[in-house]
Amino acid sequence: MIAKWLIVFSLFICKISFAGNYVYEYDTNCSRAYQYYMSLHLSQGRQYVYKEFEINPYNLMATYICDYEDCLCLLFNGNMVDYEQRISHFDERLAILNKGDENSPWFRFCKAGLYMHWALVNFRFGENLKAATEFRRSYILIKENERLYPAFQYNKIFLGIGEVLTGTIPDNYKWIASVLGLKGSVAKGAELLSGFINSHSQNDALQAEAVIYYTYMQFYFLSQKEQAWNYLCSKAFSTEGNLLNTFLKANIAVNYRKADVAIASLSQEQDNKDYLSYPIFDYETASALLYKLDTNCLFYFQRFLKNYKGSTFIKDTWQMMALSYYMQGKMSQALYCKAYIKDHGTAQVDADKQAQRFSEKGHWPDKTLLEARLLTDGGYYREALAKLKTIDQKSFGSGADMAEYLLRMGRVWEELKDDNKALQYYRSAINEGKDRPEYFAARAALQMAFVYEREGKKKDALASYQEALDMRDHDFQAGIDQQAKAGINRLSGK
Repeated sequence: MIAKWLIVFSLFICKISFAGNYVYEYDTNCSRAYQYYMSLHLSQGRQYVYKEFEINPYNLMATYICDYEDCLCLLFNGNMVDYEQRISHFDERLAILNKGDENSPWFRFCKAGLYMHWALVNFRFGENLKAATEFRRSYILIKENERLYPAFQYNKIFLGIGEVLTGTIPDNYKWIASVLGLKGSVAKGAELLSGFINSHSQNDALQAEAVIYYTYMQFYFLSQKEQAWNYLCSKAFSTEGNLLNTFLKANIAVNYRKADVAIASLSQEQDNKDYLSYPIFDYETASALLYKLDTNCLFYFQRFLKNYKGSTFIKDTWQMMALSYYMQGKMSQALYCKAYIKDHGTAQVDADKQAQRFSEKGHWPDKTLLEARLLTDGGYYREALAKLKTIDQKSFGSGADMAEYLLRMGRVWEELKDDNKALQYYRSAINEGKDRPEYFAARAALQMAFVYEREGKKKDALASYQEALDMRDHDFQAGIDQQAKAGINRLSGK
């Protein structure tokens, strides 16, 4: 339907282009469409875009805004059938945007946004070289726009995200950055994005997108987790009726050891009519419940697998179900789930790569260690410490178990505000696991760096970030490397 409409619209304006002038007007219809899209209410957003096309077919802002429907749908649901149906929309919209006024700052900006959004989509679907090429085109366009129109504030959005992404590219993608001539800075990117956000109101064009970029940047790359979390819990950030904001808060809550908050946030929106259109909400709910050792997680994992049409997080989901059954002592179900991992889903993201390795091993994790890890990840530190204190270290049959035990003790003591004990355990974890394929030693080095940075010990922090980077071929390599690079970048003032 969308593709057909775009083709008809494109042919229409080609035939009568002499009759009107193209404009970039963020009017009421565009504003409402954008707000609906950025709340993940895609059908409502589409209604306002169509209404705008009917009354003002020469408004290229509507063409730009309608791209959010495709990109958000593909990013959240990862459905290859949808991707194949919608990928042609990029070329159709680009052809329309190319008819705009080259002397307007919106001309290059809208094209840069189009390239940026589809770069993220193509990366999501494993089209890494295509994504990198589109990202480079976006970056070149926005840099040119900045040169021509330095007072145009909207440049800061894509300049900012471009600086951050190029400044934290993992080593396995460095060759792409080198070939395409990309180099960026986390500090500069953060400054650009915060500058835009602070000079615009909540209802301004593209403000919602800038806020999402900046919040994730704060949390993952600027070592400002508490600041990011405080914003998500403030009155300025509303999740009511807004599924994208709900996802943002729940996703960060799951990763910030706030499982109870994630569960509560997701529960509040479960009656929203568009909620079940996004199976990823079930994945987030299940993950949070697993951290509580709540067996109800299995219902949500299973519903996620039933409704999700993507390929990422499939292996990870089967692994988490296997672990839940294992902790319950239901070994037949656990073994079934573990065997299912090998031939289903893809190993594109770190979580799925780790799940694949898990499926290829005969070894199951120590049950008490596993429970302690999950409780720590959920924010239940006292319960995790109680579990760890029951462990007899002499019972460990592998170096991996000992390395994990030391890491978990370090994590619990760090969260309980005893940095000295945490650092001692982290150093022991590094010594125990630095030559192993598990991620425990690298994660310990990363956590040490976070502690040192928080304490203002820049030299020690830099050394620990580098130590994390120097450990290779372990689980969660890309994620740990990216955070370590961001730390070095941040402390070096780059």
